[in-house]
Amino acid sequence: MRNVPLGTTGLAVPNVVAGMMRIDDKTDGDVRALYGAARDAGIDFFDHADIYARSLHSAEERFAEALRLSTAERGEIRLQTKAGIVREGPYFDFSYEHLVSSVEASLRALRTDYVDVLLLHRPDALVEPDEVARAFDHLESSGMVRAFGVSNHTPRQIDLLRTAVRQPIVANQVQLSIAHAPVVVQGLAANMESAPQSSVRDGGGLVEYCRIEGITLQAWSPLQGTRGGGGVFLGHPDYAELNADIDQLSEKYGVPPLAIAVAWITRHPADMQVVLGTTNPGRVTDAAAGSDLRLTRAEWYGLVRAAGYVVP
Repeated sequence: MRNVPLGTTGLAVPNVVAGMMRIDDKTDGDVRALYGAARDAGIDFFDHADIYARSLHSAEERFAEALRLSTAERGEIRLQTKAGIVREGPYFDFSYEHLVSSVEASLRALRTDYVDVLLLHRPDALVEPDEVARAFDHLESSGMVRAFGVSNHTPRQIDLLRTAVRQPIVANQVQLSIAHAPVVVQGLAANMESAPQSSVRDGGGLVEYCRIEGITLQAWSPLQGTRGGGGVFLGHPDYAELNADIDQLSEKYGVPPLAIAVAWITRHPADMQVVLGTTNPGRVTDAAAGSDLRLTRAEWYGLVRAAGYVVP
């Protein structure tokens, strides 16, 4: 498992992350098997959110109840959670009261005194940076949160937060896969009027911005496409050319197709983390096989073309 920097923290973290979004209906044995497969593969970074699963904090609770980690084992792993979405609203709330109360509830659910990373979960159009700064200061000084980041934020939205927030923004979790790659391929077709991918969707140069500012990009939904209902692209007939190329590379490198999908993301020099959403231990193992696999430039760009994007 290859490690990458977590923003400017000085910490090294695995470039594949185990997402815990769908575990709240799993048995203790299921959760332990998923956790064990991750740890065996070298993954010690687990991604949560307050709103994941059937009720608030239920996935966090299921994780803690099933694993009952000792203090020593808790210290061996990184726990990341998110706050800011009021799911039943539905709306967003980056107020001091909401962020602090959400983190306190996450800590109770996870049965821990701290989380390693807190992400603001999607942008709040009504954000008041001073409120976020007050929340971050309290959460940091109390020891409840050790590092802070965002999810699905544009460069200018991050800059706005930075007008008041003094802590480094260490991560930005955004949707990215071979088949859903506007943040990566937009620049390939810059100023090409006939190429839809050239349209500015993220405020301009999100990947480049995060590289310049030392912000780790985390790729969520690494297997999701946009065709055929937006489901998984692996094996999907709407992605026949892409799957043919993936299968060829899978055979060449002796790894599962899932590993190639992961390797396309981890090949990028931005040192991204891939956030898995599977609850299948075998798929975690398969995905981890892409952590160290370095595709050639020709192979990487070939997958971009096969996904239907323009490479001039």
